[in-house]
Amino acid sequence: MLGRIVFFLCLPSVLAAQLCKPNAAEGFKVRLSIKTALGDKAYEWNRNQRFLFQAALAFAMSHHLDLEFDVSNILVCDETPRVSFWFVVTSPDDPSRLVGKKSVESAVRESRSRINNILLLNDATLEFVGVLPTLASPAKPATPSWLIVFGVVIGMIGAGIVFLIVSMVVQKKRKEKEAGEEEEEDDEEAQMKGTARNEGIYNTSFSEDDRNTQM
Repeated sequence: MLGRIVFFLCLPSVLAAQLCKPNAAEGFKVRLSIKTALGDKAYEWNRNQRFLFQAALAFAMSHHLDLEFDVSNILVCDETPRVSFWFVVTSPDDPSRLVGKKSVESAVRESRSRINNILLLNDATLEFVGVLPTLASPAKPATPSWLIVFGVVIGMIGAGIVFLIVSMVVQKKRKEKEAGEEEEEDDEEAQMKGTARNEGIYNTSFSEDDRNTQM
């Protein structure tokens, strides 16, 4: 009886050793640069930090596949002091069966920012070898893009209408000013002509009186 209990207690460790190993077909290597990322505030990689990583991966897998993964499904092996290790993911329904590499990669890419934040790292200091970093999705503006375009178009139309109105007013004032100047010039010309005619009239009564006086 005692032998069976010991066997069942050791079974997960034996199974993990068989499934998780360097260069496993469904495994991934992870490198962490904790001191590079955090400097003097760098934390020590230990079993608690490893548990946190496993929990983050379990969350990513559960979110991606809509299944209930837990830390026991994330097997970690071949840890090195610098810190690097390998991991594989087992199926929640059958712990002896590994989840496909593509599914794990998709889950990591989908939740990469959450994993980074949990470990206080980033894509440069938490490297999943063979998994390309996922670019952050562009922030969605509070105002829809079509509404911004509509506002710009309406603003341009409004500016055009204002420009036309101002141009018409300026042209009207200019025409009125030119018309007033022309009227003033016509009045001045008429006055000059009238003065010229008055100065050119010959008074015959004075000429006859002059002739009679001389005789």
